[in-house]
Amino acid sequence: MDQRTHDLADPRLYINRELSLLEFERRVLEQTKDRRHPLLERLRFLCITANNLDEFFEIRVAGLKEQQTFEGARAGPDRLTPGEQLRRIAETVRGLVAEQYRVLNEMLLPELEQEGIGFIRREDWTVRQQTWIRRYFNRELVPVLTPIGLDPSHPFPRILNKSLNFLVSLQGTDAFGRDSTIAIVQAPRALPRIIAIPESGGTGGHDFAFLSSIIHAHVGDLFPGLAVTGCYQFRVTRNSDLFVDDEEVENLLRAMKGELLSRRYGDAVRLEIAAECPPDLVDFLMREFRLAPDDVYRCTGPVNITRLMQVPDLVDRSDLKYPPFTPGWPRRLQQNENMFDVIRRGDLLLHHPYQSFLPVIEFLRQAAQDPNVLVIKQTLYRAGSDSPIVAHLVEAARAGKEVSVVVELKARFDEAANIELATRLQEAGAHVVYGVFGHKTHSKMMLVVRREGRMLRRYVHLGTGNYHPRTAKAYTDYGLFTSDNAIGVDVQTIFQQLTAPRRPTKLKKLLHSPFTLHRRMLELVNREAANAGSGRTARIILKMNALTEVEVIKALYRASGNGVKIDLIIRGICALRPGIEGLSENIRVRSIIDRFLEHTRVFYFHNRGDPEVYLSSADWMDRNFFNRIETCFPIEDRRLRDRVIKECLHNYLSDNTAAWVLRTDGGYQAVTPGIGKPRNAQQRLLQQLSE
Repeated sequence: MDQRTHDLADPRLYINRELSLLEFERRVLEQTKDRRHPLLERLRFLCITANNLDEFFEIRVAGLKEQQTFEGARAGPDRLTPGEQLRRIAETVRGLVAEQYRVLNEMLLPELEQEGIGFIRREDWTVRQQTWIRRYFNRELVPVLTPIGLDPSHPFPRILNKSLNFLVSLQGTDAFGRDSTIAIVQAPRALPRIIAIPESGGTGGHDFAFLSSIIHAHVGDLFPGLAVTGCYQFRVTRNSDLFVDDEEVENLLRAMKGELLSRRYGDAVRLEIAAECPPDLVDFLMREFRLAPDDVYRCTGPVNITRLMQVPDLVDRSDLKYPPFTPGWPRRLQQNENMFDVIRRGDLLLHHPYQSFLPVIEFLRQAAQDPNVLVIKQTLYRAGSDSPIVAHLVEAARAGKEVSVVVELKARFDEAANIELATRLQEAGAHVVYGVFGHKTHSKMMLVVRREGRMLRRYVHLGTGNYHPRTAKAYTDYGLFTSDNAIGVDVQTIFQQLTAPRRPTKLKKLLHSPFTLHRRMLELVNREAANAGSGRTARIILKMNALTEVEVIKALYRASGNGVKIDLIIRGICALRPGIEGLSENIRVRSIIDRFLEHTRVFYFHNRGDPEVYLSSADWMDRNFFNRIETCFPIEDRRLRDRVIKECLHNYLSDNTAAWVLRTDGGYQAVTPGIGKPRNAQQRLLQQLSE
């Protein structure tokens, strides 16, 4: 079938981004059943799915509800209305939640118990455990719990976003003659959700009790003289997307601080409640939070699964966790500790977490202490609290160097940490700016200007991931060090665009959003299509986290129709639908879900046998192309280029143990080794690059 028979505006050619994201959560959830992963790591995967769903409701579902309320929102290429998306989301998530609790109750908890890690149910507490727990309740919980009976003088309390609460039904008359029927007990966030029962009160292993179980068992003590007829844990998720009017706000830092306070009490978007809660009480909560039946999710276990994430840290069982590894150091850095000498002699590429992130920190440390370094400029999107990166920037500023830092205050869920580090940098004397209104600064760049004899030399670090030492141990990312003058000038130009008003300037080697990246990617895809149309070999391999922008998807469809072989390694959302006859049968889409979160963005174009390879901070989404400051940089050193192709493209395309293939219907199918040899991309990189 000729591709021209397909109307590229046909909504059936595109997968809805929200439903695609939920398919990613399904793949993550499948890791909880995969015995390739150690038991406590499988529990972590369960917590990751719970946390991801929290954010999905806080941002994506909240946004759809706002669109539904105010209407006028532009539909995506799939043409699903907000209402249609919300209905399909509710149906899909209900199945995911049911599977989460099935895996927890029928697989993980029994297997943990076999390993001596018990989550003891109330009815199974021994006498010694009951005694210890009652003392714990009286000593640690009673002083901080504030039960609130609902009556005209005690209205329904404000419920914090994602906090643990209990709806208690009562019978009887209190000391003031009030006929109390319903009360709310809120669990302060300072309380641990998982309580380790000391060995003296347990069985000699690792015994735990859920906070919810302890409160449930002793909730009657909070209402003396009244009969507790029911106690049901619940949790409400609220709209957490911050809104700052770029045209009205005068001080972004002050405005963000104000918005952070309101995040805790945004509009409710989801109610999680104990499965056994009677319908009339569920209806009562629905009215209080102004929610519909589709917004209610019944839970056959703790409503806050995410809090189980602390269990692996509480249990010293290395045999139930991933084996530790030591990230590797490039041989050139082992032979010469002077970062400037090493970079000056040739580009240096680091592949995290297989190779250490410490050289990035060391580079900044040496720059801060080197008297020949005059200027340091850096972008910070996510850096983490107590970051050594920030500490060295502070040291450099205090030493009198010209330090300029672009801090993205709107980095979602890191806003508070970024406000704190921005304040710390300003107090040290660094120049701190917050990027460009309406465009998040998502690029990862560091520029150091150093005097060497009679010249000034620019040293640059560019990355696909954040300057965050902790995530550098869990996310796969590339970082490039170079002293290439053209790249240095380009990075300096971008920093000038971020800190001062100026017209866009043509860059020599870098591509950047929102100016040139989208246009150039379209040109490169179209070039491969033209090469294929002329009978030449053509190939495109793209690795990224998400693919949703409609114009690049259309270009990929046209290239496939022309005969270009296209491999897409997309971790999460993919709106492109592969396998459509006459249109996308030359496109294969796979997703890798494994120990580390895949985060590298790599773009490969065959280019008549002289491949062009780019690394980038940007996914192929509307926001990355048009509403963010992003950088995309070429790998020109042939040795490093071939290394990227081998490590991050061919290696992942050959994975047959952690890969999932996207079907035409939008679902994913796990790849299995079959009769072939098992090949795991991440494990291979650990063997090759780590120590």
